[in-house]
Amino acid sequence: MKKLLQEILKEKKTVGIAGHVRPDGDCVGSCVGLYLYLTREYPEIKTDVYLEEVPAQFLVLKGTDQVKNQAVDQVYDLFISLDCGSPDRLGFAEEMFRNAKTTLCVDHHISNLGYARENYVVPDASSTSELICRMIGSEGLDREIAEALYVGIAHDTGVFLYSCTSPETMEVAADLLRTGLDANALIDHTYYSKTYIQQQILGRALLESMFLLDKKCIVSVITKKVMNFYGAKASDLEGIVSQLRNTTGVEVAIFLHELDSGEFKVSLRSNGLVDVSSVAQYFGGGGHVRAAGVTMQGSVHDVINNLLRKIAPQITEEDGEKA
Repeated sequence: MKKLLQEILKEKKTVGIAGHVRPDGDCVGSCVGLYLYLTREYPEIKTDVYLEEVPAQFLVLKGTDQVKNQAVDQVYDLFISLDCGSPDRLGFAEEMFRNAKTTLCVDHHISNLGYARENYVVPDASSTSELICRMIGSEGLDREIAEALYVGIAHDTGVFLYSCTSPETMEVAADLLRTGLDANALIDHTYYSKTYIQQQILGRALLESMFLLDKKCIVSVITKKVMNFYGAKASDLEGIVSQLRNTTGVEVAIFLHELDSGEFKVSLRSNGLVDVSSVAQYFGGGGHVRAAGVTMQGSVHDVINNLLRKIAPQITEEDGEKA
């Protein structure tokens, strides 16, 4: 895949990079990692990286101070979309992507149908950061590039615990570790460490959660009013849905947080019984079998009921087979 990158960069003078709205660890890691690589290996190319506000815990990564938070009036020779299942999820960067002379999409979401001129989409990969590692090769790594990509892989694999962690993932991680990065410090700072606000709102989400579908589904909702009360941002909600999924006996977790009146960001996590990617895709979202997301309109009850109509048959079918 390194050849693909070399070929697509030929005669390019300007390159833009962007990831999905509300960037998470893999989005930040892959975007910053590729940005650092291109600025080091191709200094003759003017490279810019675009993301919405980078969550505070990732600011430890080199290159995050170069991230631009708003679009510019420029037609790029090449625009690269990372970790983004569809162009509309690029947010403010979508127009720059569409106006570019040519485009490349690198992603690992099964719902990605390949919307760029060139596409490197591998649904079986643990993360987009792993795919960037494959593209640049171990010889393209230095410690700072490796730190960004390691954080991306660690976050999308749940620190190498999720089923998406393959032997190839561990081989890539080994290459990253050989650069001398401090894996423990990176994971502690970006994954485990939580602010007091994050701990408070996590506690609120757990306290007000409820069981559905014979206790095989757990649901929690955080409204804008609650967000404002704690002074929380969307990035402060990272990890809540995974904590819900860890509840004994639960097969699927649903976490909603209110974006605007009557609009909710839905995060779905499964322990394998339910294909949450198919649920999210039905409502216009996407993701993976065990982790997916979608934005939905309606009241809290409408959104939850609509989701349950697609989730319940999968659980019922499995129960029927066991009987």
